Amino acid sequence: MPNLTDPKLISGNANKPLAEAIARRMSMHRGMSVGLVDARVERFNDGEIFVEMFENVRGEDVFIIQPTSNPANDNLMELLIMADALRRSSAQRITAVIPYFGYARQDRRTKARTPITAKLVANMLVEAGIERILTMDLHAAQIQGFFDIPVDNLYASPIFALDIMTNFKDQMSDVMVVSPDVGGVARARELAKRINAPLSIVDKRREKAGEVAEMTIIGNVEGKTCIIVDDMCDTAGTLCKAAEVLLENGAKEVHSYITHGVMSGPAVERVTNSVMKSLVITDTIQASDAVKACPNIRIVPTAPMFAQATLNIWNGTSVSSLFEMETLGPIYEGLYTV
Repeated sequence: MPNLTDPKLISGNANKPLAEAIARRMSMHRGMSVGLVDARVERFNDGEIFVEMFENVRGEDVFIIQPTSNPANDNLMELLIMADALRRSSAQRITAVIPYFGYARQDRRTKARTPITAKLVANMLVEAGIERILTMDLHAAQIQGFFDIPVDNLYASPIFALDIMTNFKDQMSDVMVVSPDVGGVARARELAKRINAPLSIVDKRREKAGEVAEMTIIGNVEGKTCIIVDDMCDTAGTLCKAAEVLLENGAKEVHSYITHGVMSGPAVERVTNSVMKSLVITDTIQASDAVKACPNIRIVPTAPMFAQATLNIWNGTSVSSLFEMETLGPIYEGLYTV
């Protein structure tokens, strides 16, 4: 049944601009103002986090918008403390909107005596009083099974498909989607299917975490406009090396579409000096000034999708309808013309 209360949005400090953009889009869709709950999320001198709400949330359907990006520990603690404050203030339901789910890379034990931190984080979120999760492009889809509450995992591929068909409409016959590793084939195949393009794979071998020793291309990329697709770009080492290998194998040009622009360490410098023509990321993680200033990085908005998904959850209607480009097209009208 549709909820009779109004949706209430509250934001931590991780990505305030995205939270404000979601609120604006929800206001447009509803035809009435949806603002962020007046609250303060501050730190004591020793770094402890303090949260205080200045609005009544008793019996309300509340959505906390907070990616757990860098600094991951601080942002995660903010999310947990906000959830606790809302639970103790008698909110009817608490949904965590986590555009970027941190610690998702630690989703299984790859060696002896290592943690499964993604499961630990899932337990902490549920224990804090969160009753539903809304996120985008989980690093590993099986993380949804770590929760005993509903998890809605949105996909960036429909947005990327709209963007590609708008920006490459004159060369779609030459476009080839590339997965930067074997583990990302399902994600790349989904995008390739949406834009009716062939698929290639970069098979990489790592000596240790963060370092790639060797890369081999599976598929013929000669004369193709290659589009690398992945869920996150951290230090950009793999991405830039994959672009070089593709060009060495005859690719005409290389572009990349990455959901989460973590962009840590030397990432921006590497992308700036890379042979890649462009890197497209979403705004799930707030972009630094260096990322915004980089001439070959472009940011596409996720606020329209998150706003509609939030409204669908609040109304009790389908979230999976947003997986289709036909549904997303009108939501992104004015940004893309296909």
